[in-house]
Amino acid sequence: MAMNRIQFQPGLSMPVFLERYGTESQCEAALEHARWPSGFRCPRCDGAAYSRVRGRTHSLFQCQACRHQTSLIAGTVMQSTKLPLTVWFLAIYLISQAKTGLSALALMRQLGVSYPTAWLIHHKLMCAMAQREARYVLEGQVHVDDAYLGGERSGGTAGRGSENKVSFVAAVSLTDEGHPLRIKLTPVSGFTLKAIKQWAQSSLAPGCTVFSDGLSCFTAVKEAECTHRPTVIGARKPKDLPEFKWINTVLGNLKTSLSGSYHAFAFRKYAGPYLAAFAYRFNRRFDLSTLHTRLIVATANCGPHTQRSIRSAEVRC
Repeated sequence: MAMNRIQFQPGLSMPVFLERYGTESQCEAALEHARWPSGFRCPRCDGAAYSRVRGRTHSLFQCQACRHQTSLIAGTVMQSTKLPLTVWFLAIYLISQAKTGLSALALMRQLGVSYPTAWLIHHKLMCAMAQREARYVLEGQVHVDDAYLGGERSGGTAGRGSENKVSFVAAVSLTDEGHPLRIKLTPVSGFTLKAIKQWAQSSLAPGCTVFSDGLSCFTAVKEAECTHRPTVIGARKPKDLPEFKWINTVLGNLKTSLSGSYHAFAFRKYAGPYLAAFAYRFNRRFDLSTLHTRLIVATANCGPHTQRSIRSAEVRC
């Protein structure tokens, strides 16, 4: 069997990572470049001229036009943190290089911080991933399927009505050769015409061709100017339908990732960030050696998220 070149990528080794980001000054330089790749821009007046002012932890940038001062982490998910940047960068590295994800408990042990701190870091980075994923839509040939995340709770409602189950749309765009290119895993309120129409308008590019298993709600993709080609499965099993090979593979990998990394989490509340984190890593799997750099950029350009907002059931990353 031929070796899968994507799966067997070397990625970025720990020694190389520490060589590049092992000190606070190295991390500050990397974060500054990620936040202002063309040079400093004042968040208030967009001025480019500035002077540095020594701060308690991080240097302050003072705009020479409006005199506004901002720190390197202000306006990012790291805002108000008391942790060194080296800890944040190590968390970014570990999460980006973990193929099946990394639990907050494992992150706690690797970073040497408390569990609540590791949990918060993890969720803030997942918010950055989710925000980045929301920028992209699927194009061309897209295969979709209905799926559920979570299981029944003891003493709770069984089946699809379970209080801990979340319905989501799994979608895979394929290349002309039939290989998976990008995926989207999006929680929806239910598999109704209205919900699928809203999903299609935000997740699909007009003109793409959508293949589904014949579930009636997927006809709503036509409202997003997409072509719908259903295949009624009937009594056949997914393995007997080669056209659904990649969507089933993605869902199988997702199940393995979640069950292997996390014992349990509140699916109703946190399904979105966990699904987005899986999609983020999958969609950038072609170059593992730069995945951490892309996550640093996403982190630098994602606004602050407090613990209260993250723990809210209504959180939108």
